[in-house]
Amino acid sequence: MPTFTIGETDFLLDGEPHRIVSGALHYFRVHPEQWADRIRKARLMGLNAIETYVAWNAHEPRRGEWDTTGWNDLGRFLDLVAAEGLHAIVRPGPYICAEWHNGGLPVWLTGMPGIGLRRSEPQYLAEVTRYLERVYDIVAPRQIDRGGNVILVQIENEYGAYGSDKDYLAELVRVTRDAGITVPLTTVDQPQPDMLRDGSLDGVHLTGSFGSRAQERLATLREHQPTGPLMCSEFWDGWFDWWGGLHHTTSVEDAAAELDALLAAGASVNIYMFHGGTNYGLTNGANDKGRYLPITTSYDYDAPLDEAGEPTAKFAAFREVIARYAPVPAVAPAPAAAAPEFEVALAPVVGDGVKRTGTRHPAPPSFEQLDHLGALVLYEAEVPSGASRDGEPTVLQVDELRDHAWVAVDGRRVGTLSRTRGERTLLVPAGSHLALLVEEQGRVNYEHRLGEEKGLITAPRLGGVPIEGWSATPIDLGQLAASGSPLAWGPRVARGSFTLEGPADLFLDTAGFGKGFAFVNGLLLGRYWSNGPQRTLYVPAPVTRSGANEVVVIELDGADPAAARFVAAPILGPLEE
Repeated sequence: MPTFTIGETDFLLDGEPHRIVSGALHYFRVHPEQWADRIRKARLMGLNAIETYVAWNAHEPRRGEWDTTGWNDLGRFLDLVAAEGLHAIVRPGPYICAEWHNGGLPVWLTGMPGIGLRRSEPQYLAEVTRYLERVYDIVAPRQIDRGGNVILVQIENEYGAYGSDKDYLAELVRVTRDAGITVPLTTVDQPQPDMLRDGSLDGVHLTGSFGSRAQERLATLREHQPTGPLMCSEFWDGWFDWWGGLHHTTSVEDAAAELDALLAAGASVNIYMFHGGTNYGLTNGANDKGRYLPITTSYDYDAPLDEAGEPTAKFAAFREVIARYAPVPAVAPAPAAAAPEFEVALAPVVGDGVKRTGTRHPAPPSFEQLDHLGALVLYEAEVPSGASRDGEPTVLQVDELRDHAWVAVDGRRVGTLSRTRGERTLLVPAGSHLALLVEEQGRVNYEHRLGEEKGLITAPRLGGVPIEGWSATPIDLGQLAASGSPLAWGPRVARGSFTLEGPADLFLDTAGFGKGFAFVNGLLLGRYWSNGPQRTLYVPAPVTRSGANEVVVIELDGADPAAARFVAAPILGPLEE
């Protein structure tokens, strides 16, 4: 059987020096029927490997409900990589960051009372062990020394930026080896001495994550990894976007020059990202380094393949660089035709998609207490006596809101509260019934806010008087899309149909919409928001069909979606200066 090992200076494939030229492609961000196309284009750019994270919360959104079908069929994905003649690198975390919801950790896990995340705490390690054993059941038989294509497995992810528990890392290694993983193991950290020190472990090969100053960063890495091959296992060739920001791009010339510097130094590389894909559904994460910033639906990342899987100028530039160091296929992928442009009339859907639970709570329960994995909860309460004087407007105050709320008094919308904008108070008119529709906008995927609760975290006060006695209604977006909303002030649901000659990539233009969600043929494409930068939602061709198709828009911000317009190309917003 083939072998893949680590030598004094190089990776060794069957005992011969081997350089890894890999690209990141997350199976859970790409429609399964498009996996083969993206993998083939990786080979055509000159890559010899594909790297992927494994998203625990995609496979096990509820404890014990393990799923490896469809979008979660990791085994099929790895087999498609092998069929294209490429090696595979697997990074199962358990924490992955990736600008992905909760950093890949399931909400049920992070919500366990007393759990100690990302450290050698018994409750956490027990759950992580069960998770990793399931992943390795898929990965182990696909290792290169068993006739497969998996050559590396990563332990944790940029751990030195979070903690320094060596016992925790050692336990992950033990579980990994006990599960039959025999290929070399790696860690990754940014090339800062404290991170490299805290995130590494003796006997596990240390790699770096960076996107510039390659020679300097490799020198720092070498100080902490004295022998063996140098590898940048996250070469950042672009960046992600957040709502309210700009669309981030990196210079094609600069990125190509940095890739050239890495390869000229003899280093191996994994390009992050080769193809970013899309945060379909409610899978986007969020950053919070003093201000909460939810990640956009598009994870285009300014990568060599754009969100729709089409080669960019960066693809051609990287291909040219790689050709200086390794054979590159003679054929490059041909550009696709523009997507069809058309407009679809939308008709309102009014129904019973929001059915009150009737359950009362002294204080508003969190999404976690409601066991709700969706994006919306409707909170309602009666206004306490003494909250306002002589029918005058009164200040509503919510000290801790996660993350966005639309407020109504007596069935009339009166304003919004926003975590991102720091809006915690609102002057509301006098009335007897208060309602807040709260949206969870994405779970923080980084550092110590992992696993934070969502919803009304502190009880609202009206005129300084605490409001008690709440009902809380979890809202299922699929049911809402199918049945509409009975709330005159709440979500507006609109539906339209259109005809296609055959399956095709589409781009739904959300210009004129406010904030909400969109579906095509039952697939929740993700979130849209008028504050940008992203304006289009990508519709993957396998979701569409010849003949009749359906689009549904759930508008939360008060716009009137009378028509849905599809355009020829993505519009991801004004560029970062």
